[in-house]
Amino acid sequence: MKIAIWHNIMWSRYKAVVFSSIYRRAQTENIPVNFYQIAETDANRAGLSPIDQSWHEYPFTLLFEGASSNIPSLKLLWKAALLTWRDPADIVILSGYERPVVWLQALILSLKRRPFALFCDSTIYDQPQNFWKGIGKRIIFNWADGIFCYGVRAVEYVSHYDVPSSKSFVRCQAAALPKDYSAAKAFEQRLEKAPRNAPPRYLYVGRLSPEKSLDHLLLAFKQVIASIPGAQLVLVGKGPSEQELRNLAAQLGVQQHVAFAGPKFDSELFEEYSKASCLVLPSHSEPWGLVVNEALSYGCPAVVSHRCGCVPELVNEGRTGFSFEWGDVNHLSEKMKLVPETFSDVAGTARACFAQIAPFTPDSAAKSILDGCLTIANSQAQAK
Repeated sequence: MKIAIWHNIMWSRYKAVVFSSIYRRAQTENIPVNFYQIAETDANRAGLSPIDQSWHEYPFTLLFEGASSNIPSLKLLWKAALLTWRDPADIVILSGYERPVVWLQALILSLKRRPFALFCDSTIYDQPQNFWKGIGKRIIFNWADGIFCYGVRAVEYVSHYDVPSSKSFVRCQAAALPKDYSAAKAFEQRLEKAPRNAPPRYLYVGRLSPEKSLDHLLLAFKQVIASIPGAQLVLVGKGPSEQELRNLAAQLGVQQHVAFAGPKFDSELFEEYSKASCLVLPSHSEPWGLVVNEALSYGCPAVVSHRCGCVPELVNEGRTGFSFEWGDVNHLSEKMKLVPETFSDVAGTARACFAQIAPFTPDSAAKSILDGCLTIANSQAQAK
């Protein structure tokens, strides 16, 4: 069995660690794997953290340097088509399903009588459903020989389009943690830095953009301040909504309690999780929410919008965090106010977080992908 895996951008460190694990595992099982990266980054990600090739511990073909948005459409279609036709893989995994290049690759693979699978991280909450797009999704989802879904919400999503359960493979989402990461060290760091007998420190990590609903967070935080005057809110990241959010914080009179910390990554970012009372992820649209993986990996509980894909797997109510009804600012503020007392046992909370996140490793994700490919290969063999 030979496998080819396509991905959109190299920027994604979490995909890099999963692909590296796939490569290592495949080598031990004598399975050839070719990896294709379409571009280095995209316009939305470029300012959040740099592209670090050291995370990519596997051989890959890069189609285009720079941002994906700068690639001429015809050049992308031609190059992807040529590589897809020439690649000898028995099974090809394509990234996404909404782009013309994926449909072209699917057509080429069908002409070559080669099975293909898709990566899918969408959920029913992610974007408003559209009739015509829905028809397209139903076609390509059922055209594919398998779909690798990031959690139960993604499985529910493809089931909505009548994909049989036999073609859905659940693979876990795994964060790209430091190479010297250990839960024991993270536990010690949490015990040392977590707030104790002090006002809570709420943390957000990600893009400052409309789909993250950070206006709701600021509105909820104003209510928190009324009950807990010394509370702090730290916003890590950058994005198009930053000035609007700064203006809103000033209008609400909470600007003295809100820190716009800019983008952080590596040790600086992971220290923020250790220092926070909790992570808050208020997103309207969030297929998964890898920052929750990162927070739990540092013993930090999370308050998460119910629309985020990771809620069923990672949010154990009152133990690793809380979920709240998106759009209900009062509900969000209530959950935030519960954080200091509910998670006052720093050590106990950290242990619960580590236990919850323990199965979500790059190696587990790699195993599920290779196992899924083997299942597809066996199904094809039986059908012949």
